[in-house]
Amino acid sequence: MTDFHCNRGYLEVYFFVSTLTSKIYNNLGLKFAIQKFKLEIMSRGFVKEDDQEEVPMVAPRADLPEGTENFVTRTGMDLLLEEREILTAEMENLDKSQEKEYRISFNHINAKLQLLNERITSAKIIDPEKLPQDEVHFGATVTFKNAANNLKQTFQIVGVDEADIKKQKISFITPLAKVLMHKKIGEKAVLNLGERQNEFEILEIKY
Repeated sequence: MTDFHCNRGYLEVYFFVSTLTSKIYNNLGLKFAIQKFKLEIMSRGFVKEDDQEEVPMVAPRADLPEGTENFVTRTGMDLLLEEREILTAEMENLDKSQEKEYRISFNHINAKLQLLNERITSAKIIDPEKLPQDEVHFGATVTFKNAANNLKQTFQIVGVDEADIKKQKISFITPLAKVLMHKKIGEKAVLNLGERQNEFEILEIKY
């Protein structure tokens, strides 16, 4: 198999972009673009010069604003670890008989693992048993009523990677989750939507 070399120039650009990103950029769209760019540069630094076009782009993970702690539920942490096991197994089972195809697949999985490992390393598991059970906090499953139409909805407040609206799970950084925090049963939360306001009455809190 052909030996790969570390392209120093690409790595110097990678570290420059990393430093610049951490200090300056907060725009969501630009942040995603830079994250992709960093991954591509890092991957390109370890392949042959004549194979630079082989490096695939990897979609960024769910956004976690700079300086925000990576809170996760126990389930959320288990899902991250399970995802890593799956990606690692995929990498180990790659077909090495076709060098070029192997390199492309390896770099793609490796880039995804880099992002995933960052999330796992920074994850902070929140134990719901240590939180006030009569208030809405991270990990709570909340049922509330919309004052405008009396519609009842139930959501669990979870980490950014676990969030899935189809499973009635919302991220703790969403505007809705933020206005629900620290509320008790019977209290009202107000969500400002431009010139309009939505009022929600807390009906039930579960952990």
